[in-house]
Amino acid sequence: MPPYNWLLFDADGTLFAYEGAEEQALQNVFAHYQLTFNHEVGEAYKRINQGMWKRLEEQTITLMDLRWQRFADLFIKLGICQDTVEFSKMYLHYLGQAADLIPGTLEVLEKLHGKFNLAIITNGINEVQHSRIRISGLERYFQHIFISEAIGVFKPARGFFDSVFEEIGQPPKESVLVIGDSLSSDIAGGVGYDLDTCWYNPNGVENNDALPITYEISELKQLLDVLGIRL
Repeated sequence: MPPYNWLLFDADGTLFAYEGAEEQALQNVFAHYQLTFNHEVGEAYKRINQGMWKRLEEQTITLMDLRWQRFADLFIKLGICQDTVEFSKMYLHYLGQAADLIPGTLEVLEKLHGKFNLAIITNGINEVQHSRIRISGLERYFQHIFISEAIGVFKPARGFFDSVFEEIGQPPKESVLVIGDSLSSDIAGGVGYDLDTCWYNPNGVENNDALPITYEISELKQLLDVLGIRL
């Protein structure tokens, strides 16, 4: 059985079914402002938003600017005249209500709870993540919730993991496993901090960065096999 005491879980795309939540929040905010929403609009936003979060990881944009700039870029593309700051606030309100979990999440956490120290490590916005964690019922499983906006540093930066380790008592690095779906933030961050990583890769994405991943799973329940726990 691997000698892990701490399991550090990413949230969006690992525990939360984020893409569906994102699209539902977009539909709701477009309807709120009586704007037309369709598949093409959703895909355009997704491309812009992913690029913004990549820039955030690279520290070339602030989270505060990201909140509204993604909509400013989208509205320019769509020819929409709208207050981007107010639109962003309403979008975040709807996103904070979207708390659908990836199938099997609660079953896996039930098996892990009490056997390991569990923490969430997420790049995100405080109000949104706390709301979704509360609504979903996840908070009962996790001793610590680390949100990048509160820390002031974003995965994969070492400073993010410095803050996490300070809070959890500086455990031996070999006793900590990072679980996440993002190569660029979760896995790269864990690898850069000399931690073992478990890549949740349900879509069979190629590891084009050739990161030295410790484990790879396509379903969350496979984490139990990694940890030697029976489902």
